[in-house]
Amino acid sequence: MDANGGEIIAHRLTDQGTDDPSQVEPLLSQIDGEIDQFTADGAYDGKPTYQTVLQHRATANVVIPPRSTAVESNGDTGPPDQRDKHIAAIAKDGRLQWQAATGYGKRALIETAIGRYKGLIGRRVRARSFATQQTEVAIGCIVLNRMLACGRPQSVRRQVRQA
Repeated sequence: MDANGGEIIAHRLTDQGTDDPSQVEPLLSQIDGEIDQFTADGAYDGKPTYQTVLQHRATANVVIPPRSTAVESNGDTGPPDQRDKHIAAIAKDGRLQWQAATGYGKRALIETAIGRYKGLIGRRVRARSFATQQTEVAIGCIVLNRMLACGRPQSVRRQVRQA
């Protein structure tokens, strides 16, 4: 999801046996443009997710909260990677400071979009086969994006002049 615009830019329906991190590459492959920041919850924490995102765009900022038991990778040579910097920042300043500094709070916009999808499109899929369920979800994403485009106000900040 594009957290700034609220538009769903990639989607993937999986079965219960599929883990979230394995879907990062298929989701990123749906995105034509470049991503500036990849934000996800702690379920995505780990070097494979960071590597997948950075293969898609080397300068992307990856913002995933490390697990509470995470430790910096001492065995690697060279400068610390993004994950190590996150671990160090949380250890130094605390998790709330880290969230504010990295913009992790934008993840709430993504959760809001999921709630919007469930509220408007539905909490369950109606199709019976997995292939048609995937099509149903794709159509739901298109419909939601169109609804947002029609209903989103175009706000312009104006400066008030004092008389």
